[in-house]
Amino acid sequence: MRLETDRLVLRPFTVADVEPFAEINADPQVMRYIGNGGPRTVEQTREGVERLVLHWDAQGWGTLAVELKETGELIGFAALAVPEFLPEILPAVEVGWRIARPHWGKGYAPEAAREAIRFAFDDLDMERLVSCIHAENAASMRVAEKLGMILERVTVVPGFEVPCRVYEIRRRPKDEP
Repeated sequence: MRLETDRLVLRPFTVADVEPFAEINADPQVMRYIGNGGPRTVEQTREGVERLVLHWDAQGWGTLAVELKETGELIGFAALAVPEFLPEILPAVEVGWRIARPHWGKGYAPEAAREAIRFAFDDLDMERLVSCIHAENAASMRVAEKLGMILERVTVVPGFEVPCRVYEIRRRPKDEP
């Protein structure tokens, strides 16, 4: 499975992505609004990638590695995942994004997420997606708004006790332009 935008390739993760993805996950600025806010080790990244591969194998969808089309460089991900960390909004599928810091501010996050949303709605026939964003992550809130997502609720992530803003987007009916 391979999706493309003008500048990006989106595809399932493989074990070959562990090292470049670990570099992204080791950046404290990239990770400051994720989970407990700390960077991840190579081993944590390896375990995460293994889970992503298994999810794809079991479900036929999941988190997409994002590469620059021109160079093949892994620059992050566009996720489709069940936000089990926030039980109050389940059942739901979350669209998320993470981009390496050298590539911030270039529009890659909304470009990748827009294609993930298209895939979820058009190919997987999903009706609704959410995005759970740390309440201090202004950049990700701007991405959600660029994607046409609307604020659905403000809550707190159990176990981490961090404020979270839940955005949502719904698929347009097929007869609507």
